[in-house]
Amino acid sequence: MTDSRFDQPLRVLQLTDPHLMADEQGSLLGVNTRDSLNAVIDEVLSAHGRPDLVLATGDITQDASEAAYRYFGERLNVFGCPSLWIAGNHDDAAVQASIASEFQAGQKQMVRGGWHFVMLDSSVPGKVYGELAESELAFLQKALAEHPDLPTMVCLHHHPVSIGSAWMDRIGLIDPGPFWRVVDRQRQVKVVLWGHIHQDFHQQRNGVQLLASPSTCIQFAAGSEGFAVEPAAPGYRWFELHASGDLQTSVGRATGFEFDLDEQSGGY
Repeated sequence: MTDSRFDQPLRVLQLTDPHLMADEQGSLLGVNTRDSLNAVIDEVLSAHGRPDLVLATGDITQDASEAAYRYFGERLNVFGCPSLWIAGNHDDAAVQASIASEFQAGQKQMVRGGWHFVMLDSSVPGKVYGELAESELAFLQKALAEHPDLPTMVCLHHHPVSIGSAWMDRIGLIDPGPFWRVVDRQRQVKVVLWGHIHQDFHQQRNGVQLLASPSTCIQFAAGSEGFAVEPAAPGYRWFELHASGDLQTSVGRATGFEFDLDEQSGGY
């Protein structure tokens, strides 16, 4: 018998790498990051309506300020649904956790709509690359063991596979082997989702969907040897998740958002 609670798919929104600042005029390579986030939010509401859950996969702020985190939480209130936040390399994990708790967004796992969501902190204080501490790997293993029969999405900030971009691959997840050894033992993991790379990415590994998404501000050029950006519109990823484990996902962009990107920058 079908569980009538899950007749409709769970609608999940990924927002990643907003790089917000305390200064409301704060910009990244010429793009006001508050304005670009707001353009993405407007596009989501226009194209899809309200999600059932928002996943924020790191670099929520550029300056790690309380004001920037709080602005993000206040803007998410428009969706009227829970959100889960994880830290990226530009975040201060402790400050983020404090503000996330104000918005009930600091949970490391959640069961919703017949799916299990697990949030990992891959940030390393003072470093751009990512790493999963033994405590995070132990948490992942324990979380997966608690819900072996639920389709599961595992989220982190740093990419755990090569994306074919030399400069980005040097600052991805260091030593991803232990992570994959945990994931490979658990057949219920359907998706591994991350941020950090500021671009659409989709692969499969042992039947697991490997996904990353555009930033809500600037976009990195795919396949580049060194730091490079491209004038693509800010974006997001949308999921419709079925309790059976099936899913549909797509990337959307705020194509009406006008900006003047500094394409000659060598970094930020």
